[in-house]
Amino acid sequence: MVVSSSNRREEGEPMVMPKVEAQEGVLVPPLNFAMVERGIYRSGYPIESNFGFLQTLNLQSIIYLCPEPYPEVNSKFLRSHGIKLFQFGIDGNKEPSVTIPKDVITEALRVLLDARNHPVLIHCNRGKHRTGSLVGCLRKLQNWCLSSVFKEYQQFAGVKARISDMRFIQMFDVSSLRHCPYSIIYQYQGYGVYSRRLVYKEDNSQKPQITSFFRLN
Repeated sequence: MVVSSSNRREEGEPMVMPKVEAQEGVLVPPLNFAMVERGIYRSGYPIESNFGFLQTLNLQSIIYLCPEPYPEVNSKFLRSHGIKLFQFGIDGNKEPSVTIPKDVITEALRVLLDARNHPVLIHCNRGKHRTGSLVGCLRKLQNWCLSSVFKEYQQFAGVKARISDMRFIQMFDVSSLRHCPYSIIYQYQGYGVYSRRLVYKEDNSQKPQITSFFRLN
């Protein structure tokens, strides 16, 4: 049941969790950690030495994009801090003919757009492909131009960037998600026309109960 990763692991290969000891008083962020927007973060797979850092984020939930069971040590950390786990089983692969399932990304976006799940951390194994694809679709909702979306994706994927992921982002239709209850509305306001902050839409709809979503073949 233990899900782990070594420094040389590629997505889709068996995982072996590294044992990394954090120095006392030193906060160690997960691999590829970054802020996406206020209350939305992304990273690679958190390990035990990252837990102190994660506590500082006051997370409400984690969106986990791998099909493998969550490690017990991670699950125990989530339970002890009241953090919800939303698991969306997306297989890691390097085959250009195999794309990310659209229905899974759509459901993950619905959870991500629900402001009541914030602060939220999105992660897969390395925080590159599956995480980058989900964030890329979020950027389309924010009306980013594709060149900027791809630049951000490539910033995290590096030389491992996949044309299939970028094609998926380009073709993904976000129109059905623009009016989600409790979704994020991005408005330009504040100190100038380019100062942006998040405004949360209020709605009386029920909170989604989904905790995992796997594609059925």
